[in-house]
Amino acid sequence: MAKQIGEYLVACELARRDLLVATFSGNVPDFDLIATGSGGVSCPIQVKTSMSGTWQFSINKFADVTFEGNRQIIGNKIKLPIPQLICVFVLAGKKYGEDQFFVLEWAKVQDIIIINYKGWLDSHGGIRPKKPDSLHCTISKSDLLSYQDNWELIGNRL
Repeated sequence: MAKQIGEYLVACELARRDLLVATFSGNVPDFDLIATGSGGVSCPIQVKTSMSGTWQFSINKFADVTFEGNRQIIGNKIKLPIPQLICVFVLAGKKYGEDQFFVLEWAKVQDIIIINYKGWLDSHGGIRPKKPDSLHCTISKSDLLSYQDNWELIGNRL
């Protein structure tokens, strides 16, 4: 339910900014929306929605991961399928008007997640304490504050 709420919140916000928006309701693997400006230029957008302020990922979607025993080694960045992809993180509020939006390049998301995960792993000697083989990672609202309401990123692409 949260996924659909976020996609439609972003579509409405973009429509308010005079962009044409097509939603795909999860039928396209790498993006959720396409925004198109009056000149016909389009921008693919990935929407990630949370009700808690933390978004869940797997580190191997962003970087190569190898193991030395239980120790995880984070290698090179994974080549992104759509290099120009924009991501909008939606923190869905409980009431109308409480929603928050964080708009940034997917490549920047990749950088934030890798830096955070490496730092967390380093603080644990490279070994996850409870489940060493887990690749679970997160990004939180505090990581995204400088991208809040950064809608001009999309507008500048169109």
